[in-house]
Amino acid sequence: MGTTMNRLSAAPVPASRMEVLITRDQITRRVAEMGREITRDFEGQSVMLVGVLKGATIFLAELARNIELDATFDFFGVSSYADRVRQSGEVRLTKDVDTSLEGRNVILVEDILDTGLTMNYLKNVVMTHQPRSFKIAVLLDKPAHRIQPIEVDYLGFTIPDVFVVGYGLDYAEHYRNLPDICILPPDAYSLG
Repeated sequence: MGTTMNRLSAAPVPASRMEVLITRDQITRRVAEMGREITRDFEGQSVMLVGVLKGATIFLAELARNIELDATFDFFGVSSYADRVRQSGEVRLTKDVDTSLEGRNVILVEDILDTGLTMNYLKNVVMTHQPRSFKIAVLLDKPAHRIQPIEVDYLGFTIPDVFVVGYGLDYAEHYRNLPDICILPPDAYSLG
């Protein structure tokens, strides 16, 4: 993978070479709907959104702006990718939340659900904090590689088995700023 990473670092694939899978307008509409669902489900209460760094930051920000409740947020950092494309199977917490989750309505916010390993790991971490309630909000669900089952409470889109970037999702830290969710061409990354 070293050759691909060096080539990618020098010249990332231009967005014009990528197929748009989900447009920014589709994302905006669906995230607004998700915000309304959360507002309805927690009417009269406060919620704490806990995002997973770095990919969920853009989704969390837009979701928070669409929730008409008292909402605070914090972040987890995790490491689970051995080669940037496939999960290693080992999940490691690199940053814990800074505030107590005890007795709070916690919504775990993630950009993409793939194998289920990271989400189940984080669910277990949150539950040790003894929240009042626990829900999961995921922008993208890619069930093709699911290893561990997990239930999502608020889902943006289900996608096919393609490598996607944009709207916070990256490859080697590139493409997070793309406004649409795009399919990264296979020649731009290595599965080896």
